[in-house]
Amino acid sequence: MSRSTGAQPRWADEAVRRLFDAGYRRGGARGAVIELLDRQECALSALEIEDRLRSSSDRVSRASIYRVLEELEGLDLVARLELGAETALFETVRSDERHHHHLKCDDCGGIVPFADEELEKVIRRVSKRLPYAVSGHEVTLRGSCANCA
Repeated sequence: MSRSTGAQPRWADEAVRRLFDAGYRRGGARGAVIELLDRQECALSALEIEDRLRSSSDRVSRASIYRVLEELEGLDLVARLELGAETALFETVRSDERHHHHLKCDDCGGIVPFADEELEKVIRRVSKRLPYAVSGHEVTLRGSCANCA
């Protein structure tokens, strides 16, 4: 399943290529994690990755999942998100997607990505006024999702 458009390679293909270029061998666990992450719209924890791989019959140990996530993070292929959860979440870094932020439900813990150009304009204006070289930002809005409200 490809999420890219036009001539852009799939994130999974790019991840495999960059890992190989960095000296990592191809492996079943690495491939399973990469393929799962390629299909995701938003962030997952290592435990969620483990659960989804188990339910798809791709059994990958938790230690292997953490090792692969660390490798991918080291190559800037995934970003670690700290959204106030007990565990970190990991999200693919894709060159073909717009920057987005997150809505986090305080009740069920669900996370939904959102993009808002007006918010981005405000952030750019604020960053120009600050005596600080802003290199990135992340916004998380908390509340109750439609199912929990």
